[in-house]
Amino acid sequence: MYKVFVNEKKLLISKNSENLEKTLKYESFTTLEIALDLLQNTSTSELNVFGEPIDEIWSEFKKLFRIIEAAGGIVNKPNGDILFIKRLGKWDLPKGKMEKGESREESAVREIEEETGLTHVELKDFINTTYHIYTERNGDRVLKYTHWFEMFFDGEDTSKPQIEEGITEVAWKNTDQITDEVFPSTFKNIKLIVKEFWDSKPK
Repeated sequence: MYKVFVNEKKLLISKNSENLEKTLKYESFTTLEIALDLLQNTSTSELNVFGEPIDEIWSEFKKLFRIIEAAGGIVNKPNGDILFIKRLGKWDLPKGKMEKGESREESAVREIEEETGLTHVELKDFINTTYHIYTERNGDRVLKYTHWFEMFFDGEDTSKPQIEEGITEVAWKNTDQITDEVFPSTFKNIKLIVKEFWDSKPK
């Protein structure tokens, strides 16, 4: 199953029909174009394209876009607080485009240290990959993969926003602050990855 966000609307590509607002059975490449058109140009907020084999459907879907890969992380302290950045008025997790020759892990650590000013961030486990779509100014459609990792930090807090990247604030948030302050002012894929991270932790 693949979950893709299209302007904060959800596209689910799955083997079986899911109980979403609108469902389309995969018939051909055209089904995917129709799905995108519905999400981008109508009030439909969630849509499911289903069929098999799912990997072939996903391969066809990717042909519609230029692919960009990025990496980032959920940086947490011993007390469980998570590090967030604020950019363009929205809370976000530190992340950025992978550079040529970099591994996902190297990219995630570099981007976090550049965007937050922290040093000696410890790489832990891979969490998951999220997908979202956007259109560039030249009209190119982009499918962005963001690979997320758990990070740990227990050193001197040197955090400061990378102003030249449009980041205006770096802040540690506890669980209540994330629920009350961050979630109402962030992106759906950020909510998704934070909740997945929380669910992976022992209760």
